[in-house]
Amino acid sequence: MRILVVDDDMVSRKKMEKILQEFGECFLVESGQDAIKVFTEAWAMGIPFDLITLDIGMPDISGIDVLKHIRQIEKDKAIAKDKLSQIMMVTSHADQEVVVGSLNAGCNTYIVKPFERGRVLEKVENLGFSLP
Repeated sequence: MRILVVDDDMVSRKKMEKILQEFGECFLVESGQDAIKVFTEAWAMGIPFDLITLDIGMPDISGIDVLKHIRQIEKDKAIAKDKLSQIMMVTSHADQEVVVGSLNAGCNTYIVKPFERGRVLEKVENLGFSLP
């Protein structure tokens, strides 16, 4: 399993990596621009990401805008629904507007910071992934 962890906060990035490395290989980036670049390169090499965790509040591009961009790339490539990356939004804002906006933009699930290992594992398993 290939996992892309996108978060401008190093501590959150490393914490998510520590939890998710049990599922597969993690790639860490700290900005929305980097996320789009790495996502595009992965598809070009034929090794797309199975799971992406995407922080909503980033300084360069919001996570929701990155999500929309990723979903547009997938649409342009006519990727089958069962081959789309599963995207978990990570937010420190649990208000309804943020959650609904993320879901409407195409995320599969979300988790609120500060997150705990058990909750992350539950979310990932609910997306259909299991520990090797």
